[in-house]
Amino acid sequence: MFNGKSILITGGTGSFGYRYVFTLLNLYKLKRLVIYSRDELKQYEMAINIQDYDHEKVVRFFIGDVRDASRLKEATRGIDIIIHAAAMKHVPIAEYNPMECIKTNIHGAENVIQAALYNNVKYVMALSTDKAANPINLYGATKLASDKLFIAANNMAGGRTKFAVVRYGNVVGSRGSVVPFFEDLVEKGVDSLPITHKDMTRFWITLQQGVDFVLKCMERMDGGEIFVPKIPSVRIVDLAKAMAPNLPIKIIGIRPGEKLHEIMCPIDDSHLTVEFDNHFVIMPSIKFFSRDKDFTSNLLNETGGVVKHGMEYNSGTNSHFLTIEEIVHYNNMP
Repeated sequence: MFNGKSILITGGTGSFGYRYVFTLLNLYKLKRLVIYSRDELKQYEMAINIQDYDHEKVVRFFIGDVRDASRLKEATRGIDIIIHAAAMKHVPIAEYNPMECIKTNIHGAENVIQAALYNNVKYVMALSTDKAANPINLYGATKLASDKLFIAANNMAGGRTKFAVVRYGNVVGSRGSVVPFFEDLVEKGVDSLPITHKDMTRFWITLQQGVDFVLKCMERMDGGEIFVPKIPSVRIVDLAKAMAPNLPIKIIGIRPGEKLHEIMCPIDDSHLTVEFDNHFVIMPSIKFFSRDKDFTSNLLNETGGVVKHGMEYNSGTNSHFLTIEEIVHYNNMP
């Protein structure tokens, strides 16, 4: 579905966007790839790294912010597919700067929707987070609101534009995440690694696995889905042991807005959750006026079934936990 298409990626110079760009260029013959972000230095560095490709004919760099509705409409002209990866996502920073987080994650989402509708974009996939499920922090709350906006947008589109969401957990090695933080501390020669709570767990996915899941869900989507991958969990104490086996840990207390365990499919959405072989789909809680969709099957002819009432997909009760050896392997994966 990507060959010959024009694609725009918001936040295209971030960890996910960067990997997504190079994956698309490696696998498909695109008509145009627009990288929309507000960081000119990252765009400059990315342009240098794309020189192995015929980027002058395919790749376009747009300086812009998702908060800027008019600039986003301009960048979206002639676009077939939008991948919305731009977000303000650092939990404690969002707690201290709530309005800035709201402007980017909620107002920005609405601007993406309006730009897509205005320019008759065919598909929009928005990236979400496990923190949007039963949120206790502002970042999670803004992403829940964003998810709701994208799902409801299917009713405004009248079938012309299809909107869906992908929700997943911690991405190994992404900017601002715990892995590069621990790596930096080890390089500095610290005498212990800080852990906020000894029982803390997180869902774990590599950057490439996240990109591949989004690509596959683009083929599955018919509009209105929240896609959730089945992925392993890690215990943060095991992560510390995997990265610095000879260092003790130091318990420093839970940070502002931080959860002990993360959730991707809440118990209160169990009546809306469909389980497939390697992922879940959370169905919309609202009806779409333009169509009556059966979410137990998808465009790839995969079939699933509604989960048992009361099911919750929680990082603390996940059936698959990585061992210390597996964590080392995951952390070294591209």
